[in-house]
Amino acid sequence: MKSFLMVLTAIMATVFLTSCGMQSIPQSRNDVDASLAEITNQYKRRADLIPNLVGTVKGYASHEKDTLTAVTEARAKATQLTVDASSLSPEKLQNFRKVQGDLSMALGKLMSIAENYPQLKADAQFRDLQAQLEGTENRITVARNRYIESVKNFNNLVTVPPTSWMNSIMYKHEKMPQWDVSPEEKAQVEKAPEVKF
Repeated sequence: MKSFLMVLTAIMATVFLTSCGMQSIPQSRNDVDASLAEITNQYKRRADLIPNLVGTVKGYASHEKDTLTAVTEARAKATQLTVDASSLSPEKLQNFRKVQGDLSMALGKLMSIAENYPQLKADAQFRDLQAQLEGTENRITVARNRYIESVKNFNNLVTVPPTSWMNSIMYKHEKMPQWDVSPEEKAQVEKAPEVKF
């Protein structure tokens, strides 16, 4: 009888401890959904600013047609691709990151054109757009950091005992894909910056 009570107590304690994580799973999933939506929102804000930026640069650097075309095409690809947290797979997330990374690289080239055109750098509209884009890039970074944190919290509920026993085994929750940079962005980060005087 005593061993039966011990086993029953152990089972009840396990159920109690693991059920604490059951409510956390939907909340954690909602956090992941919200943080991914914020990333998408900031990328949309950036995409909305790009036509104005391209139009401003066009007036000063019309012969930089290849760069302007590359930015326009990258923006078109980025706005066509959306992600849905409910059906998010590592492949879909990687494709989304790649498209957004391509747009970031094209924007970087566009912004470097300004160095060759002092009158463009002095243009108030260009300066305002540049400041808005820089602010948007910062917001994107903050949104990605929030997504990384919310995915980490969700994955902890699914992989760290005791909550993982119920969440991953009984309810079949799996780890969510984590944010990472594309190979192109990694190569760009790993390359030493050029300093010109």
